[in-house]
Amino acid sequence: MARKKAGPLRRGWTTGACAAAAVKAAYTAILTGEFPDPVTITLPRGETPSFPLAVEALIGGGARASIVKDAGDDPDVTHGAMVIATLGRHGGRGVLFRAGEGVGTVTKPGLPVEVGEPAINPVPRRMMIAEIEVLARRHGDPGNIEIEISVPGGVEMALKTWNPRLGIAGGISILGTTGVVIPYSCSAWIHSIRSGIDVARATGLEHIAGCTGSTSERAVQAMYGLGDGAMIDMGDFAGGLLKYLRRNPIPKLTVGGGFGKLAKLAQGHLDLHSGRSQVDFDWLAGEAASAGASEEIRQKVARANTANEVLALTLAEIIPLPGRVAELGRESALKVLEGEPISVEVLVFDREGALVGRSGHGGATR
Repeated sequence: MARKKAGPLRRGWTTGACAAAAVKAAYTAILTGEFPDPVTITLPRGETPSFPLAVEALIGGGARASIVKDAGDDPDVTHGAMVIATLGRHGGRGVLFRAGEGVGTVTKPGLPVEVGEPAINPVPRRMMIAEIEVLARRHGDPGNIEIEISVPGGVEMALKTWNPRLGIAGGISILGTTGVVIPYSCSAWIHSIRSGIDVARATGLEHIAGCTGSTSERAVQAMYGLGDGAMIDMGDFAGGLLKYLRRNPIPKLTVGGGFGKLAKLAQGHLDLHSGRSQVDFDWLAGEAASAGASEEIRQKVARANTANEVLALTLAEIIPLPGRVAELGRESALKVLEGEPISVEVLVFDREGALVGRSGHGGATR
């Protein structure tokens, strides 16, 4: 995982902002024969960043411009990507969008873009259309323009994103609600959780799973034979998953994770990241005692260095603490869901993916 730099972090620009800037440069060249370089655009919140062009070319009656995405100090998979806009006129009315190389196409319902459309989200579309309309009015042009956005290498980049699970085929999405990338922001991850739930609902899935990591995800998927579309990349954002499900319920939810992460959920934490919540070993010691641990074991749990050390100790002593963690984690989840008719199960796994604690869906707590 990328590590944060010391000191203030530099913001960057979304793929949507880069695409809008490239579109403005290319359309300006169609109208005037000249490319503005740098090109300045207006973002949804009023910022007016300028972007240097990497490529500019007049192509018959059309034009092409590209911008290299700068994500600032955020570990974004599209940092350094070339975002290319190729524009030409068409015989209809208004602005049309096409997916070029490396830009995906939507294949499942539930996303904010219709099936069969390029994976260019609504806000970037509006930004591009706005730039076309301003220039069209200024130059007395009808503004009937076809926009093709391409990102070379986007197919490979998409494999590092949630796009394959969301039913976006053939490349990345052109994203951004503000145009600005905030370094290490949670917003992109939460957006993907919500999109995953939306697609699951739209495709009629009745059982989804949110897991804290790849080991628990593989174990849950194998246990139930769930398809990729049912696997929601929850990560540390249990609260983000549960709060969105409260408003957009699916009948059956499995939450899977390691002992340490789910111990935090059992304590009532909804953000399971190590920098934002900690395992309380005194709390674990108290729960171990309630589960039958001796005073000696309780003290060992309280003095433990890691949650995995506690797990190994309680398993060796046949103390059902992992089951208690699963039970309390489930209670925390149900509290967030506020009575929505969602059947919740919490599964606790060890580092090898073996099930060590379970609560819900009719399974006995261990």
